[in-house]
Amino acid sequence: MNSTSIVSVQHIILTGNPKITVILRRSKRARRMSLRISRLKGVVTLSLPVSCPIREAEKFIFEKESWIRVHLSELPQSTEAAFGGTVLFQGELLTICRWQGRQVCRNGAKLLVPGADGMVAARVKAFLKLQARQRLGEATDRYATALGKSYGKLTLRDTTSRWGSCSTKGNINYSWRLIMAPPEVLNYVAAHEVAHLAQMNHSPQFWAVVQQLYPAHATYRAWLKSHGEELHSYQF
Repeated sequence: MNSTSIVSVQHIILTGNPKITVILRRSKRARRMSLRISRLKGVVTLSLPVSCPIREAEKFIFEKESWIRVHLSELPQSTEAAFGGTVLFQGELLTICRWQGRQVCRNGAKLLVPGADGMVAARVKAFLKLQARQRLGEATDRYATALGKSYGKLTLRDTTSRWGSCSTKGNINYSWRLIMAPPEVLNYVAAHEVAHLAQMNHSPQFWAVVQQLYPAHATYRAWLKSHGEELHSYQF
């Protein structure tokens, strides 16, 4: 039996358990209705033609409700940073533990975090970003030197669509979540972005530069495709 729904111009809410919000996106290019579920954020989007009546959109969502719920249930479960929980750091799972020191630090298989419970997530995130900036900066310098190229600014972001990017001005952006992956994966992404300083494309010539900088790139590119969602499952 279908759930009841709450409809607005921007979204349709399925009021079952759990409640699901379906975002409506009207497009002049859309010829029919189509559903999309983001595997990283679990966002459900319905694209539909501009002239499509809202009642038809609601009927379509009702018909697809079971499909939506099944696919949402199969998404990786999010993990919040908290004492007693775990977090990935350089490919290793560390237990987050309370301690009386002043700074977050690693001790074997433990990540020692000072302060109250409410500060854990922010302090773990700050530690990861600091480590990411250091390791990605070192890797970028190393590969840029090997290639005989210079780059502009290095920026860290929490992107979901890509792990890195290089602008035509030579500015390089990375996802700070790469620090959670094995070091070899981080190095591959750095080599990939530095290669764009020589080839601003993904042509065979570009991949030849990547091969020159990081011969094992195929292995770690495949790792990101298989395990990248896990890095985004951590909430801070």
